[in-house]
Amino acid sequence: MTTESAAAAVQATVHGYPRQGQNRELKKAIEGYWKGRVTADTLRETAHELRRANRAQLAEAGITEVPTGDFSYYDHVLDTTVMVGAIPTRHRAAVEADALDGYFAMARGTQDVAPLEMTKWFDTNYHYLVPELGPDTVFTADSTKQVAELTEALSAGHAARPVLVGPVTYLLLAKPAPGVAADFEPITLLDRLLPVYAQVLAELRAAGAEWVQLDEPALVQDRTPAELNAAARTYRELGALTERPKLLVASYFDRLGEALPVLAKAPVEGLALDFTDAAAANLADLAAVGGLPGKRLVAGVVNGRNIWINDYQKSLTTLGTLLGLADRVDVSASCSLLHVPLDAGAERDIDPQVRRWLAFARQKTTEITTLARGLAQGTDAITAELAANRADLASRATSPITHDPAVRARTAAITDADGRRPQPYADRAVAQRAHLGLPLLPTTTIGSFPQTDELRVARADLRAGRIDTAGYEERIKDEIREVLAFQEKTGIDVLVHGEPERNDMVQYFAEQLTGYLATQHGWVQSYGTRYVRPPVLAGDISRPEPMTVRWTTYAQSQTGKPVKGMLTGPVTMLAWSFVRDDQPLGETARQVGLALRDEVNDLEAAGTSVIQVDEPALRETLPLRADGHADYLAWATESFRLTTSGVRPETQIHTHMCYAEFGDIVQAIDDLDADVISLEAARSHMQVATELAEHGYPREAGPGVWDIHSPRIPSAAEAAALLRKGLEAIPAERLWVNPDCGLKTRGWTETRASLENLVAAAREVRAETGTTTV
Repeated sequence: MTTESAAAAVQATVHGYPRQGQNRELKKAIEGYWKGRVTADTLRETAHELRRANRAQLAEAGITEVPTGDFSYYDHVLDTTVMVGAIPTRHRAAVEADALDGYFAMARGTQDVAPLEMTKWFDTNYHYLVPELGPDTVFTADSTKQVAELTEALSAGHAARPVLVGPVTYLLLAKPAPGVAADFEPITLLDRLLPVYAQVLAELRAAGAEWVQLDEPALVQDRTPAELNAAARTYRELGALTERPKLLVASYFDRLGEALPVLAKAPVEGLALDFTDAAAANLADLAAVGGLPGKRLVAGVVNGRNIWINDYQKSLTTLGTLLGLADRVDVSASCSLLHVPLDAGAERDIDPQVRRWLAFARQKTTEITTLARGLAQGTDAITAELAANRADLASRATSPITHDPAVRARTAAITDADGRRPQPYADRAVAQRAHLGLPLLPTTTIGSFPQTDELRVARADLRAGRIDTAGYEERIKDEIREVLAFQEKTGIDVLVHGEPERNDMVQYFAEQLTGYLATQHGWVQSYGTRYVRPPVLAGDISRPEPMTVRWTTYAQSQTGKPVKGMLTGPVTMLAWSFVRDDQPLGETARQVGLALRDEVNDLEAAGTSVIQVDEPALRETLPLRADGHADYLAWATESFRLTTSGVRPETQIHTHMCYAEFGDIVQAIDDLDADVISLEAARSHMQVATELAEHGYPREAGPGVWDIHSPRIPSAAEAAALLRKGLEAIPAERLWVNPDCGLKTRGWTETRASLENLVAAAREVRAETGTTTV
């Protein structure tokens, strides 16, 4: 094979690309459409232009096969629900009346109709909308979106590969629809679903698709023999189709494991595997099955989930090994680049040397094409790139940013006693009830209140110098007083200051801790139009000075009711950051836990009697395979206890978790030893309350009665009904009443009405118990 033909034989590709645009144009257009300021045609044109720009950026970087179908107005799993016609009964009228409005109704709900449940996409901070299926579900194919986006790319001259959520993963992610027996297994609908996928594949082939990618990340999790048999049957039947494109079955986030021999034997033309964190396992498993003779292997050697530069030499070694294990090896990221920001080159406020350690989506496409060229033409073709890469890796390894001897000495001195409260919960509960004097079914919120346009303008004015610090702080004080006055008037029992000074629950703390870097443009989609800027955890962590004490103390001075101190916990500080990859996660978590411990102790010393340490990411960071659970949960729960175990028994420690499946970590929730936990429960109809009860959870809990990720306002009767359902599992003396999550994304109108209804529901159910005190 000549050098030119070898180069042509190695494709550079990606599984997906960030959707939002450089300036979050998609978010602004969608939210403008919801508010009636943007027409449907204008929204569609904005989306069309973003897709065009994405394809152009990929092609310019040297990506030789671009993905299509990965773009979404809200969520790619919801797009799949539309593609297979699995519209919930309660949303069908809206979808039939207007497909776009019906789509958003499924995502966000309306005042009269609840949305689909939302939860985390595997162990990432991306949220997907859970399909609702039942024995009566009828699937029908609608490939309009997928064909249109393929046609766009082909018409522009790109080699394009449509990307679909695979049928096995789609069914394994689904849940029984409301009213369907809880033990119904959606995977039993496979025979009905496969003909729909067959039709979509045929229509994509007719539209010009040479390859179609079917994403099956659910197969990197522990799967039963029946589920593996379903995967084998799926790809045996799809592979046997005559009118279809070539099939690339993609896995990512972990090793494919026992599913690898199933897919290796299937009559499909290619597999995509993750060769970053799962490299050693996938390499060994590939060798064990005899490789992939006659098949294409898309090797994910560039990390699609983190932002550190690739180690070119390490990746080339992996790629060289893979050449002997497949008929054709192409180079890609490990997963969709949806999970990283768009362009590190836009970060002008980061030191240029440090910026060279970072690779966002655009930089990763350059890494992929560089590695593809090195694989095809040899390392002599990328000599300059290899030298620069070695220098950048060495710079990071030796930087004082990454190593602080004082921090390392402190973590080395941790003892078991540092991570345990000396008093058992039963004794603490007596002390806390006497100290706080709360009623039965106490009401509270999770922490944040609406971030108004006025608050955002105030922060922008401060940054631009239009107001000074004193002027800005007066605005913050005004907001705190307004939030407190509303809560007192409404009758909420444990207050919050509303967090008006905070831009984000992780970023706010990261900006005040050593070892973190903040970005200006590093936006990543969390769900729908909710984008976050995860900070970069680059080095050893410490807390130079108090971070929250001033504003919490000010709020407490304005009221006689208890005001919660609000912190983000160590696991979430890791999970919602781009975490360093040069030391074990547990070591980093201990560093963060000790820094936050200093803050908790200072809050208590300043008179704060209720302190909430949020850990919404505890479940999402759980390893996808069971053999990694014990080690992870050990350091995760230890880091939380390091944060919270230095307080007196009468100081009540709360934690909060949301939008995840909690059933398999109830023991870990218990091991946190928090006095009170609040959890998302409204969309799942109090499922978590039952899970806590079945475990015998002995402490206080607040399963949420208001789904704050929907604009609808729950009535007092609806909240009371959920509260009664919670009481079936948790006794009244241990049950709290609260929303699912913080109120930052909600408007004041719905916040006022919803919290008034929440308090009314608590009073109603309180009265039904015949007592108002614990």
